[in-house]
Parts: sequence; structure tokens; C-alpha cells
Amino acid sequence: MTREKQIARVTLVGGAGNLLLLAFKFAAGILSHSAAMLADAVHSLSDFITDIVVLVFVGISARPQDASHDYGHGKFETLATFFIGLALAAAAIGIIVNGAVKLASWLNGEELPAPGMLALWAALISIVVKEILYRYTVARGRKLESPAVVANAWHHRSDALSSIAAAIGIGGAILLGKRWTVLDPLASIVVGAMLVKVAWELVKPSLGELTEKSLPEQTEKEILDIICSDPAVSHPHNLRTRRIGNRIAIEVHVRMDGDMPLREAHNKASLIERKLRDRFGPQTHVTVHTEPLKD
Repeated sequence: MTREKQIARVTLVGGAGNLLLLAFKFAAGILSHSAAMLADAVHSLSDFITDIVVLVFVGISARPQDASHDYGHGKFETLATFFIGLALAAAAIGIIVNGAVKLASWLNGEELPAPGMLALWAALISIVVKEILYRYTVARGRKLESPAVVANAWHHRSDALSSIAAAIGIGGAILLGKRWTVLDPLASIVVGAMLVKVAWELVKPSLGELTEKSLPEQTEKEILDIICSDPAVSHPHNLRTRRIGNRIAIEVHVRMDGDMPLREAHNKASLIERKLRDRFGPQTHVTVHTEPLKD
């Protein structure tokens, strides 16, 4: 099975779970008058939307290079991760605003309705289902080396965490009486704040990749060590690195003996490229420019 089809299968499993949960949560939130559960339902809706985004963009990113994309379409997967983070941030802000409005009403003396038991059960079921989906999705995403799938897995984990906060708020509002019904909108604000943090952790690295951020310093050091493993190759310079979806691109200049036959210099450059692809993956883009060693 191709990588694209494996990613699609993982995403479809998560999408089916999100679709069932969001329907259940919305029904429970409306019937039980729970702001925290409705906030949690919005989160599941954002999860479902991002499942669709992953399916569309990862399918595009799997296309081979063509005349208009010399480096392939890998960054469409990065773009998917970026959109997932933005969708999560938008959902989080909406949740915080809604909770703040209800909190302000309570501070002005308005009595908030106590949530029903159905909302509590919905939160508890969501915690279990979403944690299972997280573990399954993150394991598959790491194996497939797909940042979009791993990002989607964190959507599942963040939903499980938000359901824990919702369960605490809903449970407290139910068990402690009418004076504590404010715990429900407070829980929704906590959920929103948690989602903002997760959204930033998704957006930051994908934004770096989209703006051609270099690979980490430790990775570049490893690249230089591989290049210098041949004693005939020296003075690597003008190293440029970047990520392209689930693969990386490396460009470097090296110096060799100016009297070395062209064929031998070419073979040594090819050997460097082969070593780098062995370490970072067969789809790694490597360009080695050779220069004569100066006296």
C-alpha cells in the first residue's frame, strides 16, 4: 500500500470518529444546556474539517515533480499542517469568547442553567475515544513521517484534554449545585486556552518551513560530518538546507584537488549524495557543487 493510501486510511478512521463524536456532543450540549460541551463539540467539528484538509492536501503532496514544481509538491503537506493550526486557533478563540460572554452574564447576576448528565457522559466518552484515536494516529504518522498526520493526531489529543476540562466543569456544575454553574463556562475558557497553545505549536514549525527556515543546527552539523568523511573532500561551504514536506533539500559547495580527473571528482560528489540519501531518505534533494582546492 502506498504512503498516500496509508495516510488516507488513518485520516478516514479519525474522520469517522470525529463525525460521530461531534454529532453526539452537539446534541448533548444543546439538550443539557452546557457551554463547555458545545465548545467541545466545536473542537470536534474543527477536527473533522482538518481531516478533510489532510486528505486533500496530502493527496496533492504525493504527486511527483513536474515542469511547474521542480522540487515536487511536498510543501502542500506543510500547508495542510498550517491550515490545521489556523483552524484550531479560530475554534479556540470562538470558544474563549463564548465562555467569557457567559461568565460576564453570571457576574452581572444572571443565573446560568445547570448542565445535564448527558453532557457529562458525552465528555467522558469523548476522553476515551479521542485518546485511542490519538495513540493510533500519532504512531502511524511517525512511521509514515507525515507532519500533517502527526499534527492531526495532536488534534485528537487536544480534544481529549479539552473533554477532561469539560468533564471537570460540567461535573462540578452538576454536583455542587446552582451556585457553581459558572464552572461550565469557566471550563470552556480553559479548553479554549489549551487549544490556543496547541494551535501555536502546530503553526510555528509549518510557518518556518513555508518561509524556507533552515534545518536545525545539529542536523546541519551531521550533514557536514558526512560530507567530510572522505579525506579527499574538504572545506564544505555555502550549505543551504530546508524541508519540503516529509523530505529535505541540501545544497553545498565542496573543494577537491584541482588536478583530480573530472570523472573521479564526479564519482566522489555522487558518493556524498548517496550517503546523504542513505541517512535522510531516498527522496532527499541533494546538490553538491565541486570547486578546485586553492593553493
